[in-house]
Amino acid sequence: MTDKLIYPATAAAALLLSACATTNNMSSEPIGTAMIMSSTGAQLGTATLLENGNSLSVSVEVAGLPPGSHGFHLHTTGRCEAPDFQSAGGHLNPANKSHGIYSPNGAHLGDLPNLQVSDNGTAAQTFSLVGNNVNSEAAIFDADGTAVMIHAGADDYRTDPAGDAGSRIACGVLRRP
Repeated sequence: MTDKLIYPATAAAALLLSACATTNNMSSEPIGTAMIMSSTGAQLGTATLLENGNSLSVSVEVAGLPPGSHGFHLHTTGRCEAPDFQSAGGHLNPANKSHGIYSPNGAHLGDLPNLQVSDNGTAAQTFSLVGNNVNSEAAIFDADGTAVMIHAGADDYRTDPAGDAGSRIACGVLRRP
């Protein structure tokens, strides 16, 4: 009878120990940061580009935005000239994909989920980037850099080229630490 209990207990212990080891290997390293500014020059928060093994993610913490859903993207040029931030160019799209996660042709590298801003104007979220992190990192830190952009409205995840998210209301240039 005790043999019947020892084997499942040993298997459960091994599973728990392997989960602990996996968790320790999943640390994220910051490889870029952006100070996010409003069109009037007010600092709203930060975005941090994180590397976790073979993947990249963007973690954003902001305050002072209108509540609701806002398009959140990486743009092709690391320039944020107020008031309209058009200097940042379009969405980062080195593979020439269509816009949005609902597109059958794939999404831009710079297409991220909508940023959800609470009633008090704050948001803190982390989003994964799609694609190979080596190619993605090279595209993000190319000669003209990359900007993090927050739009006035929600991205519909399908309208090409920019998701019908409205005007650009906040911007930050990603820089290596």
